[in-house]
Amino acid sequence: MRKSDENLSRIIKQIEEKNRAEKEFLQSVREVYNSLPPFLEQHPEYLDKKILERIAEPERQIMFRVPWQDDSGEVLVNRGYRVEFNSALGPYKGGLRFHPSVNLSIVKFLGFEQIFKNALTGKPIGGGKGGSDFDPKGKSDDEVMRFCQSFMTELYRHLGENRDIPAGDIGVGTREIGFMFGQYKRIVNQYESGMITGKDPEWGGTLVRNEATGYGLIYFVKEMMEEKGEELEGKTVLVSGSGNVAIYAIEKAQQLGANVVACSDSGGVIYDENGINLEVVKQIKEVERGRIKEYKERVDGAEYKDGGNIWEIPCDIALPCATQNELQEEGAHKLAENGCTVVAEGANMPVTLDAIDILHDADIAFGPGKAANAGGVAVSALEMHQNASRDALTFDETESRLVQIMKTIHTNCYETAEEYGTPGNYIHGANIAGFKKVARSMDALGVI
Repeated sequence: MRKSDENLSRIIKQIEEKNRAEKEFLQSVREVYNSLPPFLEQHPEYLDKKILERIAEPERQIMFRVPWQDDSGEVLVNRGYRVEFNSALGPYKGGLRFHPSVNLSIVKFLGFEQIFKNALTGKPIGGGKGGSDFDPKGKSDDEVMRFCQSFMTELYRHLGENRDIPAGDIGVGTREIGFMFGQYKRIVNQYESGMITGKDPEWGGTLVRNEATGYGLIYFVKEMMEEKGEELEGKTVLVSGSGNVAIYAIEKAQQLGANVVACSDSGGVIYDENGINLEVVKQIKEVERGRIKEYKERVDGAEYKDGGNIWEIPCDIALPCATQNELQEEGAHKLAENGCTVVAEGANMPVTLDAIDILHDADIAFGPGKAANAGGVAVSALEMHQNASRDALTFDETESRLVQIMKTIHTNCYETAEEYGTPGNYIHGANIAGFKKVARSMDALGVI
């Protein structure tokens, strides 16, 4: 065993012992660090300077109670989080997630991934993440407003356009961003629009931000296909989920000529061999906030499977866009058996480590989320730029910049994988390219 491998194993074991109960966070650490031996063999100085130990320890972890009242007057209490992970490249940047599953491990894994994702965009932003175990589903607008105001009453003191700039994530859309920004503005008595992104374009947001993660995913997949000498047009695509990322991944895939035949939610899977009718999905999920099973009642020929496994459906391209660890070993085997050639992550860490191994063994090109779904934070950085300059880009201008960013990320990942001896391995390319940039910055800034 090489000395760098021995040191890496020791470091991972130390991190595991320190964070025993945080399985999602430890999964994300292993995924990144197991890619690094070829780089560390050439740059052992980063081992000597304890860069790996320092990156895996957040600069700051904030946890707080969030009391609020529902419409009946009952007082409820949730827990809020903000993990400010790494600011070597710039102010902390990363979304807020409102979902019952949110805990410290989830927030830390998201924040850790965000460090390297943000580095790959080429923008001067560090990594952070936050959220709450509050569930906005089934809540009235007034209840969501009261929760968001209470959440921001504590969190505001840690935010600022040069300090920490949150955005949206699962459960946090323009509505929630608006309520939180309003409370921040009220407390600090400033219209500091750059302190949060994902705003409505009418009051400081940027066009394409709503579409950015889904669109960016498809632009990355398009580059993957072209690298293989193939086209996206005419390919059969599966998109898990039916939230923001999934909807706009479906939209852009269809615009580029692909046939998206299935999507899902936590209840089950819709299959439409004629191609998903996106307007129906948008009506159900964005307007009515309903369940995807209603699609079957509105579109002739559509099939719905309660609790189904979307990965059983034959496809050329599979895009997990729902939540972490949704694509596991069984699903990976099914995709391989059915001839799938490309899998790319629209969600954060939706594919388990064992499933990734199966995809690689089957010679399926795999695009990790820190690269493939970086379009959202890239356009958030453009929103920060617009807020700072008091300017605005058109939709076409912003989308054009998104296309170029995703192309550059793909090239960086692909060429880095080749440079360090694992050609075609986008995981190694993304992890090494992101780590190298952050590590060099941390080294330059000293032991802080």
